[in-house]
Amino acid sequence: MVKSSGLKIKKQYGQHFLRKQSVVDHMIEKVGLDKETSVFEIGCGDGFLTGPILEQNIARLWVFEIDPDWADFVREKYKSDKKLTVYLENFLDIDFSTLESYKPWVVLANLPYQVTFPILYRFQQHRHLIKEGVVMVQEEVAQKIVKKGGRGYGYPSLFLQYFFDWELMEKVRPDAFEPPPKVDSRLIYFKTKQNVQDIPNSEEFWKFIKMCFLQPRRTLLNNLKQAHYPFEKIDENILKLRAQQMQIQDFLDVWKIIS
Repeated sequence: MVKSSGLKIKKQYGQHFLRKQSVVDHMIEKVGLDKETSVFEIGCGDGFLTGPILEQNIARLWVFEIDPDWADFVREKYKSDKKLTVYLENFLDIDFSTLESYKPWVVLANLPYQVTFPILYRFQQHRHLIKEGVVMVQEEVAQKIVKKGGRGYGYPSLFLQYFFDWELMEKVRPDAFEPPPKVDSRLIYFKTKQNVQDIPNSEEFWKFIKMCFLQPRRTLLNNLKQAHYPFEKIDENILKLRAQQMQIQDFLDVWKIIS
């Protein structure tokens, strides 16, 4: 379909178009869709996922596409379907207040790999608008998101797990895409947590978490030496731990003492 369209795939946008129908089917089956559901997709490409979403009995599908050629292609291809709106816009720059009227939203997207974490952090900032979703990410990124400790566990794991529940779905090999990426991919399901506990001075807390993981193999004390926190209040045994050995509640307990 990419070749027959006469349009070129552009490397600067990290375009790898999914070509395995069963993967699309599993994405759609995983989320709850009905005639009241609002869905948004990030990067439609030639509409391989867009089309099957439109076949569902949903209220609307909004697509955010950065490439004007593919945005025009999908608009033309599905012009008869009134459920579809295609925005020529970088998702990282959108005005999220435009989503307020039709919340909560379901997300279905094959994310551009070079901006996966910035997109997920935008989900977090506007999580009151999002109910659930399935996204395609690099295998390494998916594993990092769900890690509970040890190698690969860090700030992104803690931060994203605090606000969302995550579930690994199927691994997707490079040959499922055109052109094939150099890495394995993974579908990952997420659902926005309700009634998340407020963290006192939360912005500073997450900066504190980043510092704790500055050098993962160093102890908490060594990572935080430059920070001028009142270490004398913290148990010696805690300070000897590496951040990778600690869970979110451990960090919250420490934060309560030093903040």
